[in-house]
Amino acid sequence: MVERLVHSEANARRIAIVESCFGSAGVPLGKPGRVLVGEGVLTKLCRKKAKPRQFFLFNDLLVYGSIVINKKKYNRQHLVPLEDVRLSSLEDDGPWKNGWQVISPKKSFAVFAATKTEKDEWMAHIAKCITDLLSQGVKTPAKEHAAVWVPDSEAQYCMHCLKAKFTTVNRRHHCRKCGAVVCGPCSSRRFVLPNQSDKPVRVCTGCYNTLSASSTDSNQPAPLTSIPPSTFATEQGYDDEFDDDDDDDVDDQISDGLQNYNGLKASEVRASMRYGSSDEEDDEDPKSYDGQERPHFYQQ
Repeated sequence: MVERLVHSEANARRIAIVESCFGSAGVPLGKPGRVLVGEGVLTKLCRKKAKPRQFFLFNDLLVYGSIVINKKKYNRQHLVPLEDVRLSSLEDDGPWKNGWQVISPKKSFAVFAATKTEKDEWMAHIAKCITDLLSQGVKTPAKEHAAVWVPDSEAQYCMHCLKAKFTTVNRRHHCRKCGAVVCGPCSSRRFVLPNQSDKPVRVCTGCYNTLSASSTDSNQPAPLTSIPPSTFATEQGYDDEFDDDDDDDVDDQISDGLQNYNGLKASEVRASMRYGSSDEEDDEDPKSYDGQERPHFYQQ
């Protein structure tokens, strides 16, 4: 019963603890009517490999971040308003089990729980929060959603031209519209996707043509640019490839500083939590992490 927890000291204390764990890396989370519904670790599928992320479910918001010290310090905070979210369950596929997609206008991604029971709990609680939020009539669901990015490891060749093979020199890029892994020449165009950014972002040639035609048909000015990627990054001072899904090196450095995660060393945490990787040296069998604590959901 969210209503019963809204004004409780326990709820205020829990939210304050979450804020303190993010510290200056996060934004204030306490606001009238907000309730912390549950929390726990999920494995988030990023572009290069799967990584553990701490998730906090509020009655109006989904928050997640990188784990620095379990239950003590998190960083790289991300906020996903629940009125914009829809969920899509994923079928088990080999080592990839107990997963679902969190789909929102700005960013969509896949996550995996340790067990089917935990998956069902997470999805049920998130769905209930979304339903309750929309039933108030104040919020309206989003009409457009960002695509879930195809992991790097799923594409050895460009998914657009089907010819370019990816190497250390010929880098992978992601179309922000369809999520496909494409080569540089097939993603040299930019288009403004208002839900994702107010700046032009990388899109593949196919999506660029479709979006351009749509803008022309609707008699709207085409919010696009064809500035070459290198020029765009230099002039705007912005690297459109930097993203939560692109910071593997940063995360690895942070993980190396872990003091403890449920009694495991940092290297053991990374190994036990890894579902898969595109790095050639990471050729172990993908594994789920079954040593993490169960997620905790507070009484609703």
